[in-house]
Amino acid sequence: MNIERLNTEFGITDHVKFIQGTAGLPFIKVDNERASAVISVYAGQVLSFQPANELHNLMFLSETAYYEAGKGIKGGTPICWPWFGPDPERRGRSAHGFVRTRFWSVKSTRVAADGDCRITLGLTDTPETRAIWPRLFDLSLEITVGESLHLELVTRNPAAQPFTITQALHTYFKVGHIDQVTILGLEGLEYVDKADNGLVKQQTERVIFDREVDRIYRNVKERLVIDDAAFGRRVLITSEGSKTVVVWNPWAKISSEMGDLEDDDYERFVCVETANADHDVVEIRTGEEHRLVANYRVERDLPTALKQIKPLQ
Repeated sequence: MNIERLNTEFGITDHVKFIQGTAGLPFIKVDNERASAVISVYAGQVLSFQPANELHNLMFLSETAYYEAGKGIKGGTPICWPWFGPDPERRGRSAHGFVRTRFWSVKSTRVAADGDCRITLGLTDTPETRAIWPRLFDLSLEITVGESLHLELVTRNPAAQPFTITQALHTYFKVGHIDQVTILGLEGLEYVDKADNGLVKQQTERVIFDREVDRIYRNVKERLVIDDAAFGRRVLITSEGSKTVVVWNPWAKISSEMGDLEDDDYERFVCVETANADHDVVEIRTGEEHRLVANYRVERDLPTALKQIKPLQ
């Protein structure tokens, strides 16, 4: 992609700038009075989001992440689409689909009346994608950078036949230390424990981390809180178009085995993924669309954050 052309067509002085990022990939730098962000056009992925009044980035990004064709970038907001997890047809296709390893197009950039910056990226089917997944599709990611980071993944079906998808915003949140992190708002819910042979269990208390956690929670609420005691902050997650949430931390053994994570990186992130996974399969009919929405906002005050979710069980 031509950086100069992208800046000519979509750059906005003092707000949106296209740069040559890591390994020459095209990145978008976004700045306004409320926050700054970095977005990779490859993978359609937010790599960084930092509110103006925060000392720490909201996104975790691995120092050893891969930045090369055909590989996902470890950190930020990877997009799993049109399936979440292993190839559902067991044909040897990549886990989590193919859009996180494709270049997206820039559809629009603008500064809203309230000063927030809005970036829209798009991806449509090609002969290459149809060889992997034989469907026509029109996918867009609408990113709003302001006091919060707001993501809307929009799937449109232009084909004559309906299709089904599973998907996730596989977001990596930076934390002060994983042993001081709890997730609020999942109490009382059923989950699939992928770290324990897929057994179905019940969450009785707040989610804590003292081992590998890889869970799909069912029938989730629209609001969750990451209580990050080491950083003294709470991240409020609100969502739409989703009935499942994936919570993941690989812990020490898996982290040390991954080439794109440092051995102790598991201490510095938690994934809380707004998803349509497990039984939460989405059918999209001809001419219709589905919106998967997630909003991430830092709340310093725990009582204020807790007011945003239903009373704990």
